[in-house]
Amino acid sequence: MSRAGTDALKTPVVDQEDPPWASWSDEDLLDLPMCELQLKVTGGFLEQPIAELSRELEARQLLFHPHFWISNEWFTPDGIPGIAVPFYLAHPRLARLELTQMLEVEGGTADWCLRILRHEAGHAIENAFKIRRRKIRQKIFGKSSQRYPLYYSPRPYSRSFVHHLDVWYAQSHPDEDFAETFAVWLTPNSAWEERYRGWPVLKKLRYVDGLMKELSGVSPAVTTDEEVDPLPSLKKTLREHYEWKRRHYGVDRQSLYDPDLKRLFASPPAHRDKPKAATFLNRFRREVRRKVASWTGEYQYTIDQVLEAMIARCRELDLHVPVAEEQAKLDFTILLTVHTMNFLRSGRHRVAV
Repeated sequence: MSRAGTDALKTPVVDQEDPPWASWSDEDLLDLPMCELQLKVTGGFLEQPIAELSRELEARQLLFHPHFWISNEWFTPDGIPGIAVPFYLAHPRLARLELTQMLEVEGGTADWCLRILRHEAGHAIENAFKIRRRKIRQKIFGKSSQRYPLYYSPRPYSRSFVHHLDVWYAQSHPDEDFAETFAVWLTPNSAWEERYRGWPVLKKLRYVDGLMKELSGVSPAVTTDEEVDPLPSLKKTLREHYEWKRRHYGVDRQSLYDPDLKRLFASPPAHRDKPKAATFLNRFRREVRRKVASWTGEYQYTIDQVLEAMIARCRELDLHVPVAEEQAKLDFTILLTVHTMNFLRSGRHRVAV
């Protein structure tokens, strides 16, 4: 789930008449139960990328077409050949609220949305054709029964996995590995044979290529249109939803930053005449947050929580900047990246894939 590109967010456009809550303030909107949003997949921003995904599947002569419904997040439930899409992409007012609450809108551009849809289609097609039961699939990718880790430690230079979504997501679990490999295979003009030439992951791509050719023109074994956690069933208010989401992506390790901060910045009295580190960091907070987000693929909200904790510690420790600002900015950006990478989120489907 690529998170770079928030700056390029294009407000979705809808054709239907705006609901009353579209003109409400954030405070009023946050008190609205999610089940009262009454949103549709059709007629707005989601329509074009979903149609493009359908064209890509048809171009591969696959009879599989996932169904879509609106829920609280991106996910594909086990055993269901369909995809849940997040509510905030169904109306521009909700996209703005998401941006305010989480500092970005995951899938908020057509390209970004389509990348996530291809990934989720990889999960959905496995469900539709019961691919996870195949012995060769299990041998090449691993078993779906393997537990999802709470956190995973990515190996950025590994050549055994494709790189489609950020944070090296294919490395988190065998199911994510398959979905990411499928997404690369499905992407038009991805030139995967050339791009991954000589890499061990080419074996996975060739397996998916052969499997999809085998399934072309074949009707799916599972055709249920069941929906899990559809929006009308969600009783939480938007405020409760975002409180949970921010807790999930937040961090609390303030005191553990002290050794690194003390190495980077200086304590009085020797450097009391130098700029205060907390003031310095606040000045380029947005710049460094976006830069680290583009490098790591992590939620800007999570990065901002780490950054806020570091600024607070700089203030409490009365740290100052002992070197030139440009050097301090570079050094701190690297430091923030390192700490952010310690908080790579869960690999579960339900956690904003």
